[in-house]
Amino acid sequence: MSISAQDVKKLREITGAGMMNCKKALQETNGNIDEAVDFLRKSGAALAAKKASRDTNEGAVYAYIHPGSKVGVMVEINCETDFVARNPEFTGLCKDIAMHIAAMSPKYVSIESVPEETVAKEKEILAAQVLETGKPANIVDKIVEGRIKKFFEDSCLLEQTFVKDSDKKIKDVLIEAIAKLGENMTVGRFIRYKIGEE
Repeated sequence: MSISAQDVKKLREITGAGMMNCKKALQETNGNIDEAVDFLRKSGAALAAKKASRDTNEGAVYAYIHPGSKVGVMVEINCETDFVARNPEFTGLCKDIAMHIAAMSPKYVSIESVPEETVAKEKEILAAQVLETGKPANIVDKIVEGRIKKFFEDSCLLEQTFVKDSDKKIKDVLIEAIAKLGENMTVGRFIRYKIGEE
């Protein structure tokens, strides 16, 4: 099937992926734009998984002050080279993530960064709440697992739904940036300040 330059351009505008990747995605999906978008997202995830073991010793600390000057965020995003750290797309990623942190107030970077004692305490509280509703003890664990997943989605930056696109989580935004810029990237740490909050 021949793929038109118009379709390649359209897919590129939607995803930001390279021309050749867009053409390949359209060929693989018989010219279906929606399926090509999914194809690129999946191949981005595969590429990100391949690069995940590579060191990220460069990067940037990005500062964002929300309009009104009541909320401020500093976030460290790491990459492999200073060349990528100076790339405008990388700066855009830093800004998007900082704005997201300002809006959504996550407490942790990832599920792995939540202290074990915090998870244990949360499970204990959730189990007590479920038992109080009179649910049978044999299904309490299943309900608690579902609720702990929700706790992670609310508390962990990488698990949160991206404020600018409800179809993506922050980890998807990161995967897309890895696929686009060709380097492993990680969120190192962040701090969020809000007037009147400890």
